[in-house]
Amino acid sequence: MATADPQVKHWTRDEYYQMGEAGLFADQCVELIDGEILMMSPMKAAHAASVLLTSDALRKVFTAGYCVRVQLPLVLADDCEPEPNIAVVPGSPRDYTEHPTTAPLIVEVSDTTLAFDRGRKRELYAQANVSEYWIVNLVDRFLEVFRDPVNGAFHHQSQFDSNDIVTPCGLHNAIQVADLLP
Repeated sequence: MATADPQVKHWTRDEYYQMGEAGLFADQCVELIDGEILMMSPMKAAHAASVLLTSDALRKVFTAGYCVRVQLPLVLADDCEPEPNIAVVPGSPRDYTEHPTTAPLIVEVSDTTLAFDRGRKRELYAQANVSEYWIVNLVDRFLEVFRDPVNGAFHHQSQFDSNDIVTPCGLHNAIQVADLLP
């Protein structure tokens, strides 16, 4: 009798949408990452507050010509559709009859998923050539900034505490890190 190792099913975005339409993800928070459907942690109150604070701060510095999207899909490949906490994309909401495929800035607010956001998500966004990736680190109460993706890795990493200011994507307007933290 022949034996074989179990195979992992690699899902596409079309299959992912079909499962969602069939109700398989009802009342669940899921993301499609590299063909895997991942169950995401529920959002705690501090996380939710930081998402709102961060999106408000970003809307003040990314004015005309940008859209600040909160908890919405970003299509990175046929098998990859993360839903970052915040993605700043060029244009306006009416420009997106389909989900955007890139963003100059992505922000993840992180507490329970800190290792995942520093690891797999950081690699994912670097490979997608996202110019700048931020982690609002609620565990240690600072901001981690990753910039300049080259060959699937970010080449610059900085850390800012609550007393610091950060200037996103080379803009002229700065953000006080304390404004991102609950």
